[in-house]
Amino acid sequence: MTKFFQNIKGDRTLWVFISLLMLFSIVVVYSASSNLVNTYGTISSWQFILKHAILLGMGFFVMYVVHLMNEKAFLILSHIGIYLVIVLLLYTLSRGTIMGGANASRWIYIPVVGSFQPSTLAFLVLMMFTARFIGRKNGNLMAFTDAFKTYWIWVFAIVGLVLPANLSTAALMFSMVLIILWIGGYPWKDLLKVLGISLFGVVFLILLIKAFPNKISNRLDTWQSRIERHFMDNNQSDKIEITDKNYQTIHAKIAIAKGGLMRLNPGKSTEKYFLPQSVSDFIYAIIIEEYGLVGGLIILFIYLMIGIRIFIISKNQEDNYYKILVLAVGLPLIFQALINMGVAVGILPVTGQPLPLISSGGTAILITSAAFGIILAADRMRTQKQQKEIDDFITE
Repeated sequence: MTKFFQNIKGDRTLWVFISLLMLFSIVVVYSASSNLVNTYGTISSWQFILKHAILLGMGFFVMYVVHLMNEKAFLILSHIGIYLVIVLLLYTLSRGTIMGGANASRWIYIPVVGSFQPSTLAFLVLMMFTARFIGRKNGNLMAFTDAFKTYWIWVFAIVGLVLPANLSTAALMFSMVLIILWIGGYPWKDLLKVLGISLFGVVFLILLIKAFPNKISNRLDTWQSRIERHFMDNNQSDKIEITDKNYQTIHAKIAIAKGGLMRLNPGKSTEKYFLPQSVSDFIYAIIIEEYGLVGGLIILFIYLMIGIRIFIISKNQEDNYYKILVLAVGLPLIFQALINMGVAVGILPVTGQPLPLISSGGTAILITSAAFGIILAADRMRTQKQQKEIDDFITE
């Protein structure tokens, strides 16, 4: 065990913040899982939290293993991973849109692992692929036609395969690609070309869905109703009726109102019994109900500090590839956290984005841990290189 901790490298502050989120996740998920026990009655809170704790332990192990990898491994994984996620996304979509009353075009079942969401893996792989394109292949110097054949065709393929079942993830994925490329110095004129192609593609998809609603996807109406309901509820806050469409958002607001400014009532949430997604999409509302606005702000502060550490680690990198890679895999996690919190407090429409390292969910925990492992690996290699240079200087 001592050797294990001695091998933990990289930014120690980031390790601490990640560990705090994981430990807090066990407490709050244990409380919020009471809803699942009441709903399904086949498991106890202890069984659920044991599974969650095991997943967090697996996530920590994944992060540990990944943070010991090197650049060659990341380049190979980003290249092979593109083909893998395309196959997984195609297979997932081929399973249909409804299974047991739920949207089945997001998950597949893998023996031992259980339910797996390929779009989450696709997000990480696409960001690694983007860092490789702009940081190692000099994508900003490549002619647009060449870039389209070697890079953009893969971006459109992955985003297009995720879009029918998960609009929010597809939108966030594409937005992060554009942001990272902009940070990496990709030409503005080429970004505008991509935006034009994307706009045309989205309009064409909407028209296609409208023309063949039962054959392509049933998600367009869901996207539209969520956005319309969000603005309708905000504009008519004094006369809102609770319906199936706004049931979760209303109870999330009730939970936040019950939390008040300061509170310390772990496990005492009552709204968790009314929120079907109390352990995932709306877990931030449960946090505020049990720990008050101050508790919610502390969680927000931790994510902001993680974001600052990510920027610092990126800034300290001498290699341009690692500068981009750290931001490419790190920034989406911070955006996911802000989106999840924004949905819980009613600022944004319902999206289904998890709260990284706190929300329950095996795929999200493992992929998020891998992303943090990449960030820590970049910092580890930088410090080891500096130490080697110092040692070589001393021996000379």
